[in-house]
Amino acid sequence: EVQLVESGGGLVQPGGSLRLSCAASGFDFSAYAMTWGRQAPGKGLEQVSWISAGSKITDYVDSVKGRFTISRDNAGNTLYLQLNSLKTEDTAIYYCIEGVGLSGTRGQGTQVTVSS
Repeated sequence: EVQLVESGGGLVQPGGSLRLSCAASGFDFSAYAMTWGRQAPGKGLEQVSWISAGSKITDYVDSVKGRFTISRDNAGNTLYLQLNSLKTEDTAIYYCIEGVGLSGTRGQGTQVTVSS
């Protein structure tokens, strides 16, 4: 059974940073691309970033380019998202998703709130 557990969210001031983690189990993590998605209050799920299985390819939605960095540790079955220069519009629940896109299995999410 695929299990994804996100952590690292919290309350941060604009301009601040957070590092999100996603612990994966129940599948061959190193063989799958992975995606971070987010859902802001009152809005639909949005794809933020994805990374290929071997980390050679990454992609980001335009609104986070230059501020967020996706990475992974295949030996430790963990996916990361470094969030820098946070803005109030980054406030959302952030999800780790198996595969590329939003249709795969996802975790319970971790709340990121950016507010002064």
